[in-house]
Amino acid sequence: MCLMPEVTGVVETCLYVDDLERASRFYEDICEFKKLIGDERFSALSVADRNVLLLFRKGATLESIPTPGGTIPPHDGAGHTHVAFSIPAAAEADWQRRLEEHGVEIESAVDWPRGGRSLYFRDPDQHLLELITPGCWSIY
Repeated sequence: MCLMPEVTGVVETCLYVDDLERASRFYEDICEFKKLIGDERFSALSVADRNVLLLFRKGATLESIPTPGGTIPPHDGAGHTHVAFSIPAAAEADWQRRLEEHGVEIESAVDWPRGGRSLYFRDPDQHLLELITPGCWSIY
């Protein structure tokens, strides 16, 4: 009998965008995510120095991408997707102020039964972003 190999987390989250420069600027300016690498088809941004937010220009990854270490298979996506970023509960008011100062509308705020709270807003491509405090899930 084979033991189940371990998965230790999610490293990358990917969004597909119409205007890569605009999207990168939004996440760099609003969230202060640091750009790790990028070119005309993608931008890789550091989230809390432990996760990567990948922004791909829609339609720019329909072909395999050869690299010195191997080939990245094609991928693409469409539609308005969702990503949640964790924040400390004590930072919620600061985030509300920051979003307001940058003209980003908070679309909704939710108080969760376990005690967590979420702020929902949109990026320039209308992806639904969430800032979530501990207490939403039994594991967070």
